[in-house]
Amino acid sequence: MKILFISPTFSGAGGVGPHAFRLSKKLSQEGHEIELMDVPHVPIKNLKNLSFSIFGTLKGLSNSKTYDVVHAWNLPSAFIMKHIKAKKKILSIHGIYSDQVKMLHSKLTGNLVTSKESQVLDWADVLTTDSKYVQLEYKKKLGRDFEYIPAPLDPKRFVNIPDIKKNQKQIVYVGRNSFEKGIDILKKIEADINGNVKYCTSLPWTKAMEILKASQVFVLPSRVESVPQSILEAFFLKVPVIATDVGGVHEIVINNKTGLLIAPNNSSELLDKINYLLNDSELCNTLANNAYEFITKNFSWEALLPKYNKLYES
Repeated sequence: MKILFISPTFSGAGGVGPHAFRLSKKLSQEGHEIELMDVPHVPIKNLKNLSFSIFGTLKGLSNSKTYDVVHAWNLPSAFIMKHIKAKKKILSIHGIYSDQVKMLHSKLTGNLVTSKESQVLDWADVLTTDSKYVQLEYKKKLGRDFEYIPAPLDPKRFVNIPDIKKNQKQIVYVGRNSFEKGIDILKKIEADINGNVKYCTSLPWTKAMEILKASQVFVLPSRVESVPQSILEAFFLKVPVIATDVGGVHEIVINNKTGLLIAPNNSSELLDKINYLLNDSELCNTLANNAYEFITKNFSWEALLPKYNKLYES
């Protein structure tokens, strides 16, 4: 099949773009012809998505090719997908988009997005998400049916991550330096943590994984989320996780089993949990081993690639 992927980027340490890129490689091995379309944008907070949509629409209008499938990997990418000729159009959503806009911009802007969101979803023949929470929320909010397909974790990516001695009392954050990720909450309590905090916000993926693997605890204090790839990476590297109970996080972080959950925007609880886990090596080991078993059982390419093939071929 001839398939076009659209995403703001296909590189980086995390996010949907690198997942789409890895999937494109797997599908190519299955015999599909995959084309990647990324679009330049203005790297300024309030102009990023708008510029992507405008430049992307122009790029879409100038593309005269016809595809079997076009797959837009986030909501702004749908503005390009709309103008692409294809037998089937797929839109993937990661998190409640209007909630993300409210968080990053304003309630007014979020409400404007909500009013247009349903119209944009109409442009797709199939809607997918990697979170059962998002699936349920869009059903309640807009009456929309989403197919649930998790993003796999590829163990082969970690082959070149060297064996590294654990830095006891080292805490690590891996993610964007942005408000919705709650990095400011971690920085607020940093001076009171009984350890050293490492921030991996713009490092190459391999370097970030080396620091993650060497850490005693991984922390993700997000305000909004879908199912974060960084948590799955921590699971695979057997680093115990503390994360906020937002979005689809609870689908993977099962409290006191695969990690520790805390309330969002609660810096005192975050501080308590970090210091508690730093002083309990037995609990660290239990959480890490449970999480590794969970990730290898439920998020392998062997389990999930057939679902993607069915998505494109049906």
